[in-house]
Amino acid sequence: MANRHLSRSLAMQALFEWDFNERKNDRVEDSIFRIVQEFGPGLDELDFIQELVLGVIKYQDKLDDIIEKAAPDWPIHQIAVVDRNVLRIGLFELLFGDKKEVPARVAINESIELAKTFGGENSGRFVNGVLGTIYKELGEPGKDEMPAKKKRPKDVTYEEMPIEKLGGAVVYRQTDAGFELALVHDVFGYWTLSKGHIEANENEKECTAREIKEETNLDIEVEDELGKNEYIASHPEKGKMRKQVIYFLAKCVGGELRLQAEKGGLDNVDWFTLPEIPDLRMYDDVLPFVTKAINLLKLKKS
Repeated sequence: MANRHLSRSLAMQALFEWDFNERKNDRVEDSIFRIVQEFGPGLDELDFIQELVLGVIKYQDKLDDIIEKAAPDWPIHQIAVVDRNVLRIGLFELLFGDKKEVPARVAINESIELAKTFGGENSGRFVNGVLGTIYKELGEPGKDEMPAKKKRPKDVTYEEMPIEKLGGAVVYRQTDAGFELALVHDVFGYWTLSKGHIEANENEKECTAREIKEETNLDIEVEDELGKNEYIASHPEKGKMRKQVIYFLAKCVGGELRLQAEKGGLDNVDWFTLPEIPDLRMYDDVLPFVTKAINLLKLKKS
């Protein structure tokens, strides 16, 4: 609807001012009324605009964490003010909006149009990439209710996709009660394995140990290789890429488990006993490596 598109534009302008003015919440209501009177006189959508603006502000930390998870090379403060507030609006509607009134793809398309109108030359493509990644992580809600997009000519083949290598580990420690595993929790609600980038010509085990230390503050001794997997991810600017991950079993030899603050996309880290693992919400492609690690630990114990 044209009115809703205008309303989102006004909400974006109010959030732009709020962000530009160091996110001072006491000015927000005044900004909303002034912007509506100036750019949308007679618009009967004030409640909707307030819902968007105040909702984004209320959930800002949560929204920003998810955005950084989907765009790991772009810390939130490095994203242009227009782009990050367009992303916040789109993500707020994806997570908290009325799905019957605003289907997921409509929310994404509206955000892309806002980015094209108010952002820079590449803003539309950037917003499309970030929200598209999040949409897939959410399981593509409403996918069957709208026709799928046709493959764009610029899409590359599987063989042409760039490859990024990562190293991860099932980190364990032994206590009087038995073995425990250290897992990280992401902003999508899953417990998963800590991992990080492996640069060209780096030793896989040494690099994995370094990345685990940077993410969890643990010193580890890398032991058995558990296997490898590959998945396709969408980067906002690089497009689709193949991520190849090698996983190891690793023993904790020091350090206090602590989530490093600079790691975007993660919100918790903890130790779990082996009996607790089956009740955790985990990604399907991670479970085989955790299962293999548990079986190896049982052999160590016997």
